[in-house]
Amino acid sequence: MNKGMSAVALPGGSRCKPRPSKLYPILWRFACERQSIYRRRVYGEPGPWTADSVLSVYRFTNAFRAADRVSQFLIRLAYADKAVNRDTLFLRTILFKVFNRIDTWHAIVRKLGMPVADEFDYTKCDDLLAVRRTKNPIYSAAYIMPSCGRFGAPKHRMHLHLIRDMIANQVPAKLGQTRALGDVYKLLLAWPSLGPFLAFQYAIDLNYTTLTSHTEQDFVVAGPGALDGLAKCFESLGDFTPAETIIWLTERQDEEFKRYGLCFGGLWGRRLQPIDVQNLLCEVSKYTRVTHPAVKGRSGRTRIKQRFKASGAIPRPFFPPKWGLNRQIDKWFLNRNMMHS
Repeated sequence: MNKGMSAVALPGGSRCKPRPSKLYPILWRFACERQSIYRRRVYGEPGPWTADSVLSVYRFTNAFRAADRVSQFLIRLAYADKAVNRDTLFLRTILFKVFNRIDTWHAIVRKLGMPVADEFDYTKCDDLLAVRRTKNPIYSAAYIMPSCGRFGAPKHRMHLHLIRDMIANQVPAKLGQTRALGDVYKLLLAWPSLGPFLAFQYAIDLNYTTLTSHTEQDFVVAGPGALDGLAKCFESLGDFTPAETIIWLTERQDEEFKRYGLCFGGLWGRRLQPIDVQNLLCEVSKYTRVTHPAVKGRSGRTRIKQRFKASGAIPRPFFPPKWGLNRQIDKWFLNRNMMHS
């Protein structure tokens, strides 16, 4: 156990802090090595990108959620056309995220054109997806997507109706009235099928766009994978809730990287946010299925399904302009090209 991290109540009635387990250091080492792999690939370095036998064999998300392939597609989509109104931006964002598959999005755009709120034909989209799902998956396996309508109705139809109804009930306009990320979450949580985990994920996705511009630092919802990761990384959470523990971890990240002698430069200087730590806990819960199979966690799962397939360098990343990272990235690539010219 690390110094200063006891679960014994502190003087003056302070709350009982989380008590780390022996697997706790893996969280920080995993975050650092996973980010190093990402940097090496972005910088165009030839593989292998890691000596870690687990990270080289199995597929894991990036340390930063916004750097993942699907998030990158969404962020570029959200800023591709600055002239769209908020209803159209909402439609494109949620329509993409409900299915969460780039090939499903391309199939919709090829047949129906780029979605525009006042012109979008939900019936034609329903028909298109009904045909497509007979031969291809239309939903990503990343999230479990519950149905939101009558038993027996196709799930994709219910989700299209959900999106239509959200726009009709002025959810895009209401997003502009929110004061914090938690308000966005509550607004979405009120809709059928959007349970706590999905409502939080969509709140983060919408916050990438210009529809909202809230800090990610003070709100998080722990999904099932993160809860499993917390169960493995801590013997006890003390008086902290899972969400409070994630924020606590986020706040002390610099101290912990230093404690374990790790060099973590962040995302071009951007520190891990609670959403990123939430995801990292989920990935660590998977990683330790191989490295520490005797530690069962909450889920009791013992295998990692997806294997890593090397695909070379990663395209130049693009992040929400409000984060102020893209100029730094452009400058780095310019300097790199000059050095290699």
